[in-house]
Amino acid sequence: MGLFGLFKKSATPYKDAATNLIYELLFCDDINLYKSNHRQPVNYPWDVLFSDIANTSDLQKVIADSNTESRVKILAYNKLIANGQKADKKELLGVIVEVGLDRGLDVLASFSDGTARYINQMGGIIIWEAHDNTSSFLTKKLFDNSFEVVKQIGPWDKPRRPRPPKGNVRITFLVSDGLYFGEGPMNVLFNDPLAAPALVSAMELMKYLMEKSKKETTS
Repeated sequence: MGLFGLFKKSATPYKDAATNLIYELLFCDDINLYKSNHRQPVNYPWDVLFSDIANTSDLQKVIADSNTESRVKILAYNKLIANGQKADKKELLGVIVEVGLDRGLDVLASFSDGTARYINQMGGIIIWEAHDNTSSFLTKKLFDNSFEVVKQIGPWDKPRRPRPPKGNVRITFLVSDGLYFGEGPMNVLFNDPLAAPALVSAMELMKYLMEKSKKETTS
């Protein structure tokens, strides 16, 4: 795996429990977190995802629905995997970059439907649900570069690792057949021919979201 290997565990990223919950929900790998934090009533597609007896055809219907958001599709794919079913296609639905900094963890989560979440090292949060030409361009660039990485590595077959330590960067890919990731020291991974284009694209998107958020706050 080269740079895409194992690193030591570290503590919970943020002091605030609500921020830690948002962080955990980004990875879409624990349906119970979604279930315990979902408001009533439970309508489609959540009724399918939360059902203990959801069958393959119901989950595939959720995945094929053009109105289904990316995170919901990831949850449906993960439920198929847990049921021993294989995805019909390799589909990249989410890219998450975590950077271990002096005061904590910076996290950018970008999803294929154009939505994004950013949590800074102090726990500040940007929730991006809008779409504009610039964000759509930057998201597509990130996903194009990320898929090149996905094609070169394999899925992680163990539980998701805790946050990366200070000085490390991790890029996680949420794919229809599982979770893929690469991790290493910042100066190494940002200069890695395979990982660097995706990481640079992620930083460009993060910068844009921060600029947009600042303009909205001051306007």
